[in-house]
Amino acid sequence: MPLPKTRFQAFVELLQERVQQQPEQTAFVFLKNGETESGRLSYGELEQRAKAIAVQLQAFLAPGERALLVYPYEAAQAFITGFLGCLYAGVVAVPCAAPRNRSGWIDLGDRLASSGAKILLSTANLLPKLKPQLQNTDAASLAASLPGLATDTPVATDPTAWIAPSLQPETLAFLQYTSGSTGKPKGVMVTHRSILQNQQMIEAAFGHSDRTIGVGWLPLFHDMGLIGNVLQVLYLGSYSVLMSPIDFVQKPVRWLQMISHYRGTTSGGPNFAYDLLCNRVTEAQRAELDLSCWQVAFSGAEPVLTDTLERFTRTFADCGFRSSAFYPCYGMAEATLFIAGGRSGQAPRFSTVADDALEENRVVPTEPLSERARTLISCGTPWLDGQIVIADPENLARCAPNQVGEIWVSGSGLGVGYWNMEEMSDRTFNAHLKDTGEGPFLRTGDLGFLQDGQLYITGRLHDVLVFWGLNHYPHHIEATVTACHPAFRPNRAAAFSVEVDGVPRLVIAQEVERQFIKQLTLDEVIEPIRWEVFQEHFIDVYGIVLLKPGDLPLTSSGKIQRRRCRELFLKGEWETLGEWRSPKDERSDMTGMLERYLNPMTHLRRFSSTAAGRLRRLLSGFSASEIA
Repeated sequence: MPLPKTRFQAFVELLQERVQQQPEQTAFVFLKNGETESGRLSYGELEQRAKAIAVQLQAFLAPGERALLVYPYEAAQAFITGFLGCLYAGVVAVPCAAPRNRSGWIDLGDRLASSGAKILLSTANLLPKLKPQLQNTDAASLAASLPGLATDTPVATDPTAWIAPSLQPETLAFLQYTSGSTGKPKGVMVTHRSILQNQQMIEAAFGHSDRTIGVGWLPLFHDMGLIGNVLQVLYLGSYSVLMSPIDFVQKPVRWLQMISHYRGTTSGGPNFAYDLLCNRVTEAQRAELDLSCWQVAFSGAEPVLTDTLERFTRTFADCGFRSSAFYPCYGMAEATLFIAGGRSGQAPRFSTVADDALEENRVVPTEPLSERARTLISCGTPWLDGQIVIADPENLARCAPNQVGEIWVSGSGLGVGYWNMEEMSDRTFNAHLKDTGEGPFLRTGDLGFLQDGQLYITGRLHDVLVFWGLNHYPHHIEATVTACHPAFRPNRAAAFSVEVDGVPRLVIAQEVERQFIKQLTLDEVIEPIRWEVFQEHFIDVYGIVLLKPGDLPLTSSGKIQRRRCRELFLKGEWETLGEWRSPKDERSDMTGMLERYLNPMTHLRRFSSTAAGRLRRLLSGFSASEIA
């Protein structure tokens, strides 16, 4: 029976009433190795365990103090009960990834130091390993006296001893740390109001109900996994089937088998996941799938590509998958999760614009078959009280309708700032339009435009590369590079700039598919990469790095850490399959670039009208003496 959810002050209140109505109903199904059920939790069992953990937390933590949650991917059940135990205790949860390498330990230490957590929640196996390693980080003094609590073993505590904390809409529920793609992690403060409002937005936008069946593999410490796959089903009173992201990556078909077997209605992930399914699911495996139940196949967390959507629809059409199920959406940790999305059951909308104009932050519609065209996918519209404006990031005024600018959002589902970072919080969460005074808005740092009320994302403000006065979005260059050779892993390239003799130069890092590692040589890909990047983007490549699978730095949600790539390149700390840099005697000015690429007749014949147009526009800004 649906609940009148708007009357609840905190998520805990909603869950308690849910438990009273349906204590025996399944809330979560957990899969081992992505295939075999390893356990189930009913709503009643879930609350009993959460209350037992809460009693232990309340014994020595005051409401509002922080708890660090660190669980391996496969410990979804322990994570969920630990997280809800924090909510029931009035303790602020700090979800974190279990470290897998040195940078992971440094990141965990940063989060411990930032949050000032007073307890560490994990599994019985992982807990003894965490404190010794944390003592090798900058948070060593905090780690030394940090108590631990394992939530995957029976808790010898009477749940009836639980004391309900005083929770208000503005009470802090948890800190969702950003993935750190542009610097040290920042803890977004998420209140109970933020959770409830964002859950209501997702319910409305996705067309969810208590009959919704969620299927997920996303990491639960990340906002998409936590808000989308865990809290949303509890909010709805439905259930979700969960497996580890490792199990998905090892055998991608498991995701689709889960949907087919459990008749999942909502499931999704970043763009790369859909590419992976197209590449790795065999014809024989497809023959056993029935995806006709899949109503919402959401795609977010990284650029949503038209080629991926079209390819996935073609590949799995015979399995019953419908293109109208695709649901591109937009969100971020600073907004709790969801910001914008389309209408469930309607096919995604597209906008085709001139690529060269886009590089000048102008939106010029063009024909889809034009050589200079770039087709973008709409991320829909804001829901409930959400609002989106496009602002000039320099003068902070509202952009004209045909301009690309920074995406600013407002609404009651947003986070309320960064933990212990007042100046940055004010700059990010309290923006006002200079021309009208409207605000406050959250500055997302993403670039885009509105067209017919639909949001289109073009790139990231601080990831935009500028060469010869033209703007370039890294993911466009990365797509060009990946298409240069079948050995290159899709969605695993990084384009970034380094300064050489005072001039910004382009560097490409690209992972190589495992089966090509021994046979591919650096020499055979240097010129194809350089020519294609010049041809498509009018940029001269300075450096190329080939990497083994998994060596490209990614955030917890799979986003490319381009700043970290730049650091590794400059410090020479990458263990590479091969690295090339432009010879020192090779001219890096415009004349040198034109001589290399335009003088050979073979290149002149291939030079596209797109690149020629960019060249004409670029040369119009230089005098004859400068290019002679």
